Amino acid sequence: MKKLRRLELFDGVNYALICLVSITMLYPFLNVLAVSLSSYTAYLDNPLLLWPKDFNVEAYEEILSHPVLWSSYLNTLIITVTGVTGGVLLYILTGYPLSKRHLKGRKLFMLLVVFTMLFGGGLIPNFYLIRTLGLLDSLGALILPMLFSGFNLILMKTFMENIPEELEEAARIDGASDPYILFRIVVPLSKPIIATLCLFGAVSYWNNFFNAIIYIRSVDRWPLMLFLREIIQGAKMMEIAGGGENLAERANQLVMPETLQYATLMIVMVPILCVYPFMQKYFVKGIMLGSVKG
Repeated sequence: MKKLRRLELFDGVNYALICLVSITMLYPFLNVLAVSLSSYTAYLDNPLLLWPKDFNVEAYEEILSHPVLWSSYLNTLIITVTGVTGGVLLYILTGYPLSKRHLKGRKLFMLLVVFTMLFGGGLIPNFYLIRTLGLLDSLGALILPMLFSGFNLILMKTFMENIPEELEEAARIDGASDPYILFRIVVPLSKPIIATLCLFGAVSYWNNFFNAIIYIRSVDRWPLMLFLREIIQGAKMMEIAGGGENLAERANQLVMPETLQYATLMIVMVPILCVYPFMQKYFVKGIMLGSVKG
C-alpha cells in the first residue's frame, strides 16, 4: 500500500513538472499572439498579455500588405524544400555505404566527417569560396553551405547499421540490386530517421539569417528571417512603390512598431510549427519488430 502511494506521489510530481514546463514554453507564444491582436494602449498597460485586449488586426493587415513579405516567403520555401530534399538524399547515399563494416576506407571517411565537425574554415574562406563559385547574392549561397552536416550523417549511418542484414541478404538471393535494396527496403525502414533529419533541416533553413546577411545583397532575394530581422531592429528596408517612406515610417502611421513586430513573429512562426504534427507519427520505437523472424 505504501509503495502504491509512493508511485502515485511520484506520478503526481512528474505531471506537475510537465505542466509547469509546458506552461513555461507555451506562455511566450501566447504572449506574442495576444500582443499582435491587441491595441498599442493595451500593450503599454500590460506587456505580458495572455489574452488579446482591444482586439484588432491592423498589424496583420499592414504586414501582409507588404510585397517583400511574400517574396521572402517564396525564397524561404525554395531554400527549405531544396535544401532539405538535397540534404536527405545525400545522407541516404552516403550513410548507406558507410553503414557497411566491410567498406574499405570506412574509418578514414568517418575520420574526415568528424574532422569537419571539430574544425571549420571560418567566415572569410567561406565567403571567398561562395564568391569564387559565383553564388554570391543568390539563393544557392543559402542552400549549399548548410546542405551537408557531419552530425546528421552519423545519425543516418548509425540508424542504418541497426537494420538487420538478413533483409538485404534475402533480397540479394532474389536477385535484387544494391539501388533496389536501398530505395525499396532500407529507405522505407528508415522513415523515422529521415523524418528527424527533415525536421532538423527544415528548422535550420527556416531560421537561418546569418548567411543571408553575409551573402545576400538584393532585397528580392531576402529570406523570411532577414525580413523579420529588419522589422524587429527597425532598420530601413526599402521604398514602398509610389512613395519614399520605409516600412518602419509607414508602420508608425497605422500601427505601432511593437505590435507590427509581434504580428510578423506570428506569421513567421506558424508555418514551421505546423510541420511538427505531420512528422511526429514517424518518431516511433520498435519499427523493426517483427521484420525478421529468427
